[in-house]
Parts: sequence; structure tokens; C-alpha cells
Amino acid sequence: MIKSFRYLTAVLLLAGAAWGQQGPARWTEDKAQSWYATEPWLVGSNYMPTYAANQLEMWQADTFNAKRIDTELRWGQKLGMNTMRVFLDDLLWEQDQAGFTQRINTFLDICKKHKIKPVFVFFDSCWDPNPQLGQQKPPVPGVHNSRWVQSPGAKALGDPAQYPRLKAYVQGVIKAFGNDDRVLAWDMWNEPDNPNTSSYGKEEPANKVELIVALLPQTFEWAREAGATQPLTSGVWEGDWSDPSKLSPVAKIQLDQSDVVSFHCYGPPAEFEAKMKSLRQYRRPLICTEYMARGVNSTFQGTMPIAKASKVAVINWGFVQGKTQTNLPWDSWQQPYVNRAPAVWFHDIFLPNGKPYRPAEVAFIKKETKGH
Repeated sequence: MIKSFRYLTAVLLLAGAAWGQQGPARWTEDKAQSWYATEPWLVGSNYMPTYAANQLEMWQADTFNAKRIDTELRWGQKLGMNTMRVFLDDLLWEQDQAGFTQRINTFLDICKKHKIKPVFVFFDSCWDPNPQLGQQKPPVPGVHNSRWVQSPGAKALGDPAQYPRLKAYVQGVIKAFGNDDRVLAWDMWNEPDNPNTSSYGKEEPANKVELIVALLPQTFEWAREAGATQPLTSGVWEGDWSDPSKLSPVAKIQLDQSDVVSFHCYGPPAEFEAKMKSLRQYRRPLICTEYMARGVNSTFQGTMPIAKASKVAVINWGFVQGKTQTNLPWDSWQQPYVNRAPAVWFHDIFLPNGKPYRPAEVAFIKKETKGH
């Protein structure tokens, strides 16, 4: 354990030294706060259209459905939402750079129509570490997010020869949209060190954290080199953030490199408030990029008023019930909800036909977003 910790620390120091020698600098605190002062209170959802079980199915040419996206984002606009967090994937760039770029542009046109500025996510360490292009498998019955895929997959993460391809992906997207006022921000990596213990843990690289510690700082460097004018971030998601000396190596990179600080909180109001306060010491705008899991007492009614009072941006998980099946709880990986319904939806706001799961909840969201 001690040897492993020393190795991680050494890698982190080397990564930090390399960062200090090259590339544009992270935003200053003043620049970050000035940027945020021009934005309204930001409210949105993590968005995946009902027709898609994962990022690949959302974006690939054979399944991309602009009409459906337009319909769903109109529901978001009616709620008063002004942002959405949307996942990209490195394999989409490898598959069809020109087509993927055009589909992102189409998506941004739809967002602008509905007064929504998305946060795009480049990389993600959650769920299936073995992504495959092409037709995606149907969802596993009764299982939460059963077909979501990681980007990069485990093979690419463990193969430095593929890193130039990952760099080309980040920089290609940034060069196309890094000065585009339709884009709110770039989330470089979602939950980078998530071990996926309850799902695909046995298929994960044994040295996943070490690989992430070395690669994560490079992703920020790539985006800045390519000329991103929007802020960069990567959200801390577990651990104690109140004391910088207690940060994990990955969390330290995330907080040291992010222009604006983002975080996840699937906990009750008191936990959200404590996490929010613990991150104030970093003196940057705060964006909660994941919250709202009814089954563990993370709710709109509990979280939104606290965030609104401090102008902390909030982006809940799940918008419309669909092939992600994220209305089902996390424990569905152990006990699938087949021929039975959960006591309460875990995530998501709308049924596929646009009707709210809880009308009173939708009314509350509209009340909170009114005038912002």
C-alpha cells in the first residue's frame, strides 16, 4: 500500500511538473469569477435521448435523431433549464470525424433554439470498459444504465500508443467548437478513478488509477493547446475535499486543473450543503454536475433551494426515461427489476411521451427557475 501510494505521488508530481513547462495556463480565479458573473443561475440535466442506451447510440449516423432531440429539449426549455451535460466519445471521432462534427453542430443549433448551452464531456470512466462501435446491444432488462460505455475503453487507456488518437479527438472537437458561444464548458473526464466495483470491476485494469493520474492532466493540456475559450473542468465525486492535504491524487489533479470547480453529490440536503461549503475554499465558481437520486434522498426539492441561494449551478442525472433505464436504482445490477417496478424512480423527470413522472416536482422546478 505504501509503495503504491509513493508511486502515485511520484507520477502526480511528474505530471504537474510537465504541466508547468508547457501549454496555456489555467484560468485565474478572477477570470473564472468574471465569466460566471455573466451567466444566469445554471440549471439542467445530464442528457441522453430516450432512443439511446449510451453515447455511441446517441451520436452515430444510423441512430442520431435530431427531431427527437428537438422535442425533448423543448421540454427542458419549458422547465426553465438553460444547460445540459452531454457525453461525447473518442470512438465517434475515430469513426467519422466530419460526420460527428456535423452532428455536434446540429445538436448545438437545437440547443440554441431552446436557449440551452451544453457542457460537453470528453471522457468517462463509468460502466462498460469495452466499448464497441456499430449497432449497440439492447438494454439488459431491469438494469440501470446497462449499456453505458467508458471513453476511452480499457484497452486504449492502457496503451500509450493510442494517446495521440485521444489527443486528436480532444483537439479536433475543440478546434471546431472551442470558440463557439453555444457551448457553456468542457468537462474533461467524468469520475476518472471510478472502479465500477458493483458492475464491471473485474474487467477494469488493475492499474487504472495510475493510468488516470498520468493521463488526466494531459487532457487539460490538449484542450488548452487547441484554444478552448470556454472553461474546463472535471468533477470531484468522492472523498474528503475540505482539507487539501487529504485529497486523492486524482481529486488533486481535478481541483488544480479545473477553471471552474465541479462536483457530484447524490446525498441529502445537509450533505450537499457540506460539500458545497468544503469547495468554497478553492475560490472558483461551483457546478454540481450530478445530483438527484430519489431513493437516497437526493431530490430537486432538497437541493435546488440551497444551490439557488448561493448561485451554485445544478445538473441532475436523468432527463427522460428511456434505454438507459436510469429510473431504476443502482442495486438493479444485483437484483434486476424484472416484472416489478421500483418503489420510486431513481433518476429521470419525464416519461417518453413528455408527461412528468411527478407533476408536483416539475411545478417545483419551474418555480425555482422562474426569472433565471
